[in-house]
Amino acid sequence: MTPPTAATPGSVDPSISRADRMPSATGPSGLGRLRRGPFRFALPAVAAAALMAGCTSGSDGAESAGSASSAPPASPPGPGGIPPAATPEPPKPKGQDDPALREFYTQQLAWEPCKDDPETTEKDEREFQCATLRVPLDYAAPAARSIEIAVMRHPAGKADARIGSLLTNPGGPGGSGVDWLKYAYARFDGGIHDRFDVVSFDPRGVGASTPVRCLDDAVRDRRNGDDGPDPADHAATKAHGEQLGKEFAAACQEKSGDLLQHVGTRNAARDMDVLRGVLGDAKLNYLGYSYGTYLGSLYTEEFPDRVGRLVLDGAVDPAQDPLEKSVNQQIGFEQSFTRFAKDCAARAGCPFGRDAEKAPKIASDFLDGLRTKPLRTNDSKRKLTSNLGWTGAINLLYGDEDKQWKWLREAFTYAMRDANGAALLYYADNYNGRDEKGKYDGSMDALPVIRCADMMAEAPTPERIQEMLAKLKKEAPLFSQNTVAEDFEGPGCEYWPFRTTEKPHTVKAPASNPVLVVGTTGDPATPYEASERLAAGLEHATLLTLEGEGHGAYGKGSDCIDDAVDAYLLEGALPPAGTRCT
Repeated sequence: MTPPTAATPGSVDPSISRADRMPSATGPSGLGRLRRGPFRFALPAVAAAALMAGCTSGSDGAESAGSASSAPPASPPGPGGIPPAATPEPPKPKGQDDPALREFYTQQLAWEPCKDDPETTEKDEREFQCATLRVPLDYAAPAARSIEIAVMRHPAGKADARIGSLLTNPGGPGGSGVDWLKYAYARFDGGIHDRFDVVSFDPRGVGASTPVRCLDDAVRDRRNGDDGPDPADHAATKAHGEQLGKEFAAACQEKSGDLLQHVGTRNAARDMDVLRGVLGDAKLNYLGYSYGTYLGSLYTEEFPDRVGRLVLDGAVDPAQDPLEKSVNQQIGFEQSFTRFAKDCAARAGCPFGRDAEKAPKIASDFLDGLRTKPLRTNDSKRKLTSNLGWTGAINLLYGDEDKQWKWLREAFTYAMRDANGAALLYYADNYNGRDEKGKYDGSMDALPVIRCADMMAEAPTPERIQEMLAKLKKEAPLFSQNTVAEDFEGPGCEYWPFRTTEKPHTVKAPASNPVLVVGTTGDPATPYEASERLAAGLEHATLLTLEGEGHGAYGKGSDCIDDAVDAYLLEGALPPAGTRCT
């Protein structure tokens, strides 16, 4: 690949970046107040009192994690005032055993060659097959309305050795599995390609499936480039964030209506089981990255008897509350940013100078300084603001130290020495899902909508806020220099038209087959601790570790990781406990 320049940055592989994205400057598309440091995450303030009650639990009658009990009322007392023994209700059928869902599990997919994408020169998409799956909008009322799920597959290369289907999810939430498979399919060359139909899909609310829609392109451009008030002005920052949150929630409600409360991950897991059944697989074989590990985790909880061989790479810990997850992610990115800047200082020509201890602060101060001195770009209508500069830098921290860190060094060089922000703007646009024509792919609408369908409704306690704030200040001093306790107040999604019943909880899945969890020690987006905790929580899980940088491990260049994952998927052979790769 030609080295990137200010005019032609290196193309970012969607299978590497944007897999589990930090929200943009306006929180998750403006759901709450801005974080007061150089890069932001959504931890809104003041809770709104007028939110409607949450989602239903699904047609199979199983409660969502943390939902209220649906036990029948007590029977009247028998003779002598002694209540009769309660007769337990038989479990309601779920999934393919539910008669109300039979029409969805028995549908036939009309596969046809996919349309070739002229933007991808390495692959002819007509080699893939595309189809549309029908699923219920609401699993509690499956006959009421159905929605569409876009599906893509690449048939197994050796039909006589075919194992079945391998479903994949690239992360997000909001990531298109169909678009991802076009770029990422090369990582499956070899045994996986020979023996599996590799399948991906756009989850409900995303991409070519029935999508959520909120903001138009012009509004999205304005928000992404908005640095907001001075971060030291807490009152102005709060008011600005609240206004953005209200506008975003109203736009989503107007354009997406009743779709909003049904796009949560638990429903996506149910969709995935419908797809498994329609594909003819008795059990689900699955590879999920980042947010896709949360989708896979909930699948093991909903359908433990349908779990085949599951790989959860770059794990999200379902037991972490939103506050802890955001703080840990912020810490992870600061640590990765610091390692990048120090690595740069050891190289000739680094724009941060040669002092490794000073380099992170110099890089951070430069990006913060774009608030008052935005840079020109190759687009006469757009400048590189601080928010866009940080977004572009964060995007490349998802990758490894060999390729993406090289591109980030060059992007900083063009910005700091040539006063040209084109490269960082390119990487920011890639992260935000914006193409060269100014069209957004909708992923940044889907991200906060899905998170609000998944996020707990309770606000953190003052004690919890102080605990997390102290941790953030200690472990991410650069990124949290302007953060205050009130940034963490409120349950999140204050202006949303419903409240979810989902809560953080440990997924155990005692009845499932063994699961392989893969974690990377230098992962900024889903820090390694989350992989450790997910593997420890699951009753039948093995943790495979990559010692290195970047988000996600499989297919990223480690033969040790790839061989171990392939052996598990192809033969069911788990690596020895404690296996670590470099």
